[in-house]
Amino acid sequence: MSFGLTFEKLLVIAVIAVIILGPQRLPGYAAKLAKFVKQVRAFADGARDRLKEEMGPEYDDVDWKKLDPRQYDPRRIIREALLDDEPAPVITPPRESAYAQRQRFEREGRPAPYDSEAT
Repeated sequence: MSFGLTFEKLLVIAVIAVIILGPQRLPGYAAKLAKFVKQVRAFADGARDRLKEEMGPEYDDVDWKKLDPRQYDPRRIIREALLDDEPAPVITPPRESAYAQRQRFEREGRPAPYDSEAT
């Protein structure tokens, strides 16, 4: 992970740190920063190792780039959803009520349907 830091930006940060902290305290803070980075790296490595251990052989089958949350751009997702060219859903008319069905059968001269299992 580079966080978009170039050499020039790191140089500017270092100069500002020297000005703010002073040359006496800078080595101590640099050592603390190095220790913190090592702890974070050890934590990440431990988490990855534990995940490998718990998932077993399936760990190698997972496409981790597909699960990267940085790839999800809400604007893109909304744009794709709004501009999706899927056909409009077919709206079916509501089902005929039992009363309307009975009235229709009477007009047609047919007996109303009878359900022998109904109680």
